[in-house]
Amino acid sequence: MRRDVFQAIADPTRRAIIFLLAVQSMTPNDLATHFKTTRQAVSKHLQVLADCDLVKQEPQGRTIVYHLQSEKMKEIEVWLEKFRSLLDKRFGQLDQVLEQLKNQKQ
Repeated sequence: MRRDVFQAIADPTRRAIIFLLAVQSMTPNDLATHFKTTRQAVSKHLQVLADCDLVKQEPQGRTIVYHLQSEKMKEIEVWLEKFRSLLDKRFGQLDQVLEQLKNQKQ
């Protein structure tokens, strides 16, 4: 089942996992040491991230190592950039309105 990437990153635990994997690739056991939860719960979060192609699983012997898929993160950044420019424009307009109101009071 393909999941929505924004639904996946909405969860704070999954965002924390992404940050950890941005630094280095890790196993589920390594990741679990950073959370007050079970390894199984971390594995479920990893599965959601893998379903969105945000992380890649790589078997290494009897363990699985997870890697962050930076290409997918770039897709999110591109999508967010559209909103960043829109918000910058709106805040610029707000600055103009506030300046006009300030001038009217004087």
